[in-house]
Amino acid sequence: MAISVFDLFKIGVGPSSSHTVGPMRAGALFVQGLRERHQLAQVRRIEVRLYGSLSATGVGHGTDNATLMGLMGEWPDQIDPTQIGPRIAALRETHTLQLDGRLPIGFVWARDMLLLDENLPYHPNAMTLVAYDEQGELHQDTYYSVGGGFVVDAAQAASGVLDADQTVLPYDFNSAAELLALCKQNDMRVSQLMMANELTWRSEADIRAGLLKLWHAMQECVSNGLKYEGTLPGGLNVRRRAAKLHRNLQEIGKPNVIGSTMSAMEWVNLFALAVNEENAAGGRMVTAPTNGAAGIIPAVLHYYVRFSDVVDESNVVDYLLAAAAVGILCKKNASISGAEVGCQGEVGSACAMAAAGLADILGGTPAQVENAAEIALEHNLGLTCDPVGGLVQVPCIERNAIAAVKAINAVQMALRGDGEHFISLDQVIRTMRDTGADMHDKYKETSRGGLAVSAIEC
Repeated sequence: MAISVFDLFKIGVGPSSSHTVGPMRAGALFVQGLRERHQLAQVRRIEVRLYGSLSATGVGHGTDNATLMGLMGEWPDQIDPTQIGPRIAALRETHTLQLDGRLPIGFVWARDMLLLDENLPYHPNAMTLVAYDEQGELHQDTYYSVGGGFVVDAAQAASGVLDADQTVLPYDFNSAAELLALCKQNDMRVSQLMMANELTWRSEADIRAGLLKLWHAMQECVSNGLKYEGTLPGGLNVRRRAAKLHRNLQEIGKPNVIGSTMSAMEWVNLFALAVNEENAAGGRMVTAPTNGAAGIIPAVLHYYVRFSDVVDESNVVDYLLAAAAVGILCKKNASISGAEVGCQGEVGSACAMAAAGLADILGGTPAQVENAAEIALEHNLGLTCDPVGGLVQVPCIERNAIAAVKAINAVQMALRGDGEHFISLDQVIRTMRDTGADMHDKYKETSRGGLAVSAIEC
């Protein structure tokens, strides 16, 4: 399958790509299908069935609300996040769902929103949407939210074709070894090869404009994350820290203020915390490659922009392109879904992607880029996904900050070498896949083990 940089980076809403963005897309796709079959006007009731991880942590991740917003005709990249709460409150009060945003049908939460303690085949993030007319069942579809906002239906899942895009790319690669060979044969940097592949879908001007739009959304997310204090929603009473940290960092360098030899690292922490606090609050952000790991890639890019002497838009473009190359490898050969392989697939993949992007724009050779990604991912192997209370807050927010710093350190180590190293990126990705397969389900975004249980017991 062909995967574009714009598949891995998507503007959406928090708190989860697989549990919020994907289900909203599934709801919108279901309505779109009803519309295309001219069945919308016949619908009198819709039933939502959530399975597996979507059922276990769906309420904490906003899966129920997101699905309903999709059924109201909303899409993650277009919806105003501030309108979700009021519209869901109105639905609960009136027991009326505005299907496709214009057709009122009855919706009784206790009857029509079902959290089922079972798994469907193919993937832990499964949901079935059923439309009824006056006679009975009119139509149903099952969707799998496979990570990063990607959604496939039951037919795609059964066929094994999880992406409808079968575009033939000029420099297609399915492994890091193939990527390095193509770069060497064509005397290309990783970002250059990715640009050549992207030209299959759209013009260079559109590619650059699209990537800069993503960067602007990342910047806006950080800016929004620095505006608010208080506690995050969800009941854990987790305090937002980014705004206070920002004020403290701004004081460094002023007269009579003691500085810190680690201030650069603290800025990295700040950028990551700002993004993931905004994500946890359900704000607008960029899936990169998931929401739970969305702070790492923008934090490292913000770090580069802040502490580099000369920065231009081409650096931003190349960073995102090179990062996407590693994201493609992780998605093709393992997973970027916490429900499938644990947090190593989310934070680990994002850490490796950020390392690859930074190594590329700092002038690293393709071998050094691969080495940086390998170091970053290797030291996230085995990372579990055990969010306390099913919320993308503890340990998710701090975990992004730690991984962003780890990505930068991986680049520093890789650029001190010549690209030769003992374990390859391909081997680490395969190990992530195998480790995820061996990992108990309670450590894969179900909140039934690890920190999620320990916090409750304490």
